[in-house]
Amino acid sequence: METKIWKADELPAAVRAIKRGGLVAFPTETVYGLGADAFNEQAVGKVYAAKGRPSDNPLIVHVADPEQVERFAKKNTWSDKLMQAFWPGPLTMILPVQPGALSATVTGGLDTVAVRMPDNDLTRALIRDADTPLVGPSANTSGRPSPTIAQHVYHDLHGKISGILDGGSTRIGVESTVIDLSTDVPTVLRPGKITPEAIADVLGVPVEAGQHAVKADEVPKAPGMKYRHYAPDKDVYMVERDEWTQAIIWAQSQLAPVGLMLTNDLILEHQLAGMDFVWSLGPDAQSAAAKLFAGLRFFDEKPDVQTILVAKMPETSENAAYNNRLNKAAGGQDVSSLIAD
Repeated sequence: METKIWKADELPAAVRAIKRGGLVAFPTETVYGLGADAFNEQAVGKVYAAKGRPSDNPLIVHVADPEQVERFAKKNTWSDKLMQAFWPGPLTMILPVQPGALSATVTGGLDTVAVRMPDNDLTRALIRDADTPLVGPSANTSGRPSPTIAQHVYHDLHGKISGILDGGSTRIGVESTVIDLSTDVPTVLRPGKITPEAIADVLGVPVEAGQHAVKADEVPKAPGMKYRHYAPDKDVYMVERDEWTQAIIWAQSQLAPVGLMLTNDLILEHQLAGMDFVWSLGPDAQSAAAKLFAGLRFFDEKPDVQTILVAKMPETSENAAYNNRLNKAAGGQDVSSLIAD
């Protein structure tokens, strides 16, 4: 299969591919998604095959407007408030599914479904013109760093999907916040740009933000809860701010080059500007989130780099999404285990 890369003016070709049951990667404000007609079970099955995704990992359904949600899910007072406040935007809501509306391939066999409305005009036009909601997991090989440009998608999935709708670089760079609205207490299952505090302010009720440990035989309600995610093939280690001096000394003592991913202030502080194997995460945590996956992919494609050291951010609710993705990419590994040797 030849995978096309379509520009915005070639949207009709992407629409035709969706209507034929094909797979089309689409841009959002967070990462690129891999789209298929949510009501076409055979097309949804192709998503799992293309990504190598576990079959019990449910998919997020993307809509062009809140009215589309009623075709497959049951809205409630909480969801109405959050849609008004944050849609289109990086907020995914878990709602009860309409009986018989979606196949178990979409929901993982659960009686709930995850849904969001992306803040990207091109993708919402794709959904409207195809006249169907689209499933949309990240458009990458399962477990790899999520794609933030069309070329990342092509690298992982060329020959496996019909095409990629190229919308340029994504703005946010980490996946949406996932809030479970199907229980008595709204609960954040995956951190993102929209914080629990912001959600609680809108709902006027407390919001839980605990991390639920998913058992081996349990179907997760949302992506990113159970399986290895966001990881390159190289070893990744998290580095606290006060660990960088020793981390750099360790890196310089290695025979093979070590990839360093730091914010601009740390690059200046440690006199690393202009040096090879240094990836700037930008000036702050917001830019770091947008550049994290691209940096991991950059070093993953360097055959001589075997280890990547990445700056961890202070533990705040605003930084929770970045630290969550970094922790998963690193498999919980901290640089202290290296510099202590």
